[in-house]
Amino acid sequence: MTLCAMTAAASVSPAGLPNAESDDSLRWYAVYTSARHEKAIARHFEERGLTYFLPLYQVVHRWNKRSCRVSLPLFPGYVFVQTRRQNRFRPLQVPGVLHYVATGAIPCPIADEEIEALRKILVNVTDVGPHPYLSSGQRVQIAAGPLAGLSGIIQRTKAGNRFVVSVEMLKQSISIEIDGFQIASPQHSQNLHRPYAMELVAG
Repeated sequence: MTLCAMTAAASVSPAGLPNAESDDSLRWYAVYTSARHEKAIARHFEERGLTYFLPLYQVVHRWNKRSCRVSLPLFPGYVFVQTRRQNRFRPLQVPGVLHYVATGAIPCPIADEEIEALRKILVNVTDVGPHPYLSSGQRVQIAAGPLAGLSGIIQRTKAGNRFVVSVEMLKQSISIEIDGFQIASPQHSQNLHRPYAMELVAG
């Protein structure tokens, strides 16, 4: 997902939006949200006709000896939204949206392939969840199947091996269970077809 430190107020205003881009095509961006406002913001985006993506994962919570399965944001504090340069002010008008993930004052577009890769992870992997940010380690690629070409870092734990994918721009990571996936080191997989440049980090 190459999907930045933020202030409590919006750092990008309609008047300050960049005009250096020559095209006005639809692009994906990440917006930084107030705490625990991700789902409410997603609903506002839907009501306003804005295309959004809020990756969720399932977790079991227990209260008073009862269990309940709930959906939580995979990237707490962020929602992805698709918009054109000339309309980038619209997501900023939604209550709870603080500002775009940006380099300086310029919102950072996210490649369509990275969004698609995240969607494929959620469709094809059941054991997925947030992971402490990880940017170094033994890098490998998934060599076959619907996630072929996805790059990440192997982390070995007492519970087994996890495949960690880091979204550099957000400084957040997710991990998936790698059982059942064929993996290879990058030097042995240079000729693999790579449908995703998921240097969501990792490359």
